[in-house]
Amino acid sequence: MSQRVRIFRHPKNAMQSGKAQTGQWVLEFEQATPRRLDPLMGWSGSNDTQAQVCLRFASREEAETYAAAHGLQAAVELPKPHRIPPKAYADNFRSDRQENWTH
Repeated sequence: MSQRVRIFRHPKNAMQSGKAQTGQWVLEFEQATPRRLDPLMGWSGSNDTQAQVCLRFASREEAETYAAAHGLQAAVELPKPHRIPPKAYADNFRSDRQENWTH
């Protein structure tokens, strides 16, 4: 049975305005064994070291080629289109605003 991997692109970080590392495609191995709690410390852990592997590629095709060459079953998650609605500065001062007035 071949291992399952997930190929995706990282979304933009919601806490930052920058778009660092959003152009790279990531190949991650799925968890093969369930996580278990350590009886002493209570931390969750696993014997599956493949789940820690995270490979980065410049394009989706490169990641799919790597998965096919190594006999991995890949599930590709396409990114959602990011659209910013156009706004004008004058909209802040319109008399028919729908949002609450903040200043």
